[in-house]
Amino acid sequence: MIASRKKLGDLCNLVTKGTTPTSLGFDFAERGVPFLRIQNISDSTVSLDDVLYIEESTHNALGRSKIRSGDFLITIAGTIGRTAIVPPGFPESNCNQAVAILRFDEAKLWPKFLLYWLSTEDATSQISGRKVTATISNLSLGQIKELEIPLPPLPEQKRIAAILDKADAIRRIRQQAIQLADDFLRAVFLDMFGDPVTNPKGWELKTLGELCTKITDGEHGTVKRLESGRLYLMARNIDRKGNLDLSDVSYISEADHQRIYKRCGPEKGDVLLVCVGATIGKALVVPDIGEFSLARSVALLKPGKEIVSEYLLSLINTDALQRQFVSSGNSSAQAGLYLGKIKEIMVPVPGLKEQLRFKEIVNFVKEKFSSKINGGNLESDFVLSLSQKAFSGQL
Repeated sequence: MIASRKKLGDLCNLVTKGTTPTSLGFDFAERGVPFLRIQNISDSTVSLDDVLYIEESTHNALGRSKIRSGDFLITIAGTIGRTAIVPPGFPESNCNQAVAILRFDEAKLWPKFLLYWLSTEDATSQISGRKVTATISNLSLGQIKELEIPLPPLPEQKRIAAILDKADAIRRIRQQAIQLADDFLRAVFLDMFGDPVTNPKGWELKTLGELCTKITDGEHGTVKRLESGRLYLMARNIDRKGNLDLSDVSYISEADHQRIYKRCGPEKGDVLLVCVGATIGKALVVPDIGEFSLARSVALLKPGKEIVSEYLLSLINTDALQRQFVSSGNSSAQAGLYLGKIKEIMVPVPGLKEQLRFKEIVNFVKEKFSSKINGGNLESDFVLSLSQKAFSGQL
C-alpha cells in the first residue's frame, strides 16, 4: 500500500530553532541549563558530553527554544540531518541556531517513524535539494516544513519503527564489539611501545616530517562538484571513529582529479588525517578504493621506510597526539591544523620488527571485525537498506 504524503509542517505544532546567547548579550555559565549544539546530537541520541550551560534567566529569555522530553531534534546547519528524540527524564534544555526543534501529536506521527524516514534516500534527496550552501550549508525552518513524508496509519508507522528498532539494536551491538576491539588494540599498542610522550622504552625520537616521504593536503581552491566522476574525499568522509564514510561523497572531473592527484597522490597504505574542522585529528589508513582526490580539509601522510602505516595510525590515535593536534589547531573562523605543525611533531620510532609484529595483530583483529576495514558502515547500510524497503512498502 502506498501511503499518502503530508508536509511535515502540517503535522507539527511547533517548528523552531535556537540562537547563540552571546548574540543577544547573554553569557554562558559554569553550570545551569544545558545548551545543546550539533556535537550533542549523534547516532540518534542526545548527549551532555562537552555541553555548554546557560543561566535559568537566559533560558527563560530564549523561551522559543526551550527543549523538553519528547521533542524531536534535527541539525540544520553545518552537519545537516543528525536527529534525536529527547528521552524521558532528560533535563530541560536550550539550543543554538544549528538545531531545530519539532513538536507534534504522536497520535498522528510516531517519532521513531520520522527518525528512520529522515535517513532514507527519499528524505535525504529532498533535504539535499533544499539546503543552501554558502560558507556553511544550512536548512531553514520553512524548508523543513515543506518536507513531504509518507504517512501510513499509526499502527503501520509503529510496526515499521519496531522492525527498524530491532535492526538498529543489532547495529549498536556490533559497534560495541568494534569498540572493544579498538580498546584492545590501544592496550596492545601501549604494552608494546609505551606512552609516546614519556617514551618509557627509550625508542629513538624523530619528527613526522622525517618519517614520512610526503606530508601535504588536498585542493585549496574551489572545484566544481559533479553527480559522477572521480571520488573527492573531504573531512566529512572520515568519521569520528576514524572510519571511511562514503555515505555522502562528492565527485569531480577527470581533469581536476589529475591536477590534484599529481600533487598529493593518495594510495593504499597512506594515512589520511583530518586537518580542518570539528573532527581534527581523526585518521585512517587508505584502503583499496582506487584513485581519488583530496580536499584541503584532509592531510596526506606517506609513511617512509622507517614507519609502518598501522603503527603510525595507532600513534596518531593516542590521547597524547590527539591533544597535540587539537591544541595546535588554529581556532579562528574554522579550526585548522597547519602542515608545518604536523611535520614538527616528535614521535618514538620502534624497530621495524616490533612495528610489523603490531601490524600482524592489527590485521588479525580487523579480520574478525571486517566491517571496520571496509569503511565501518556495513551495519548502518543494513539499517538503511531495511529502511528503504520499509518505506517503500516491501516489509
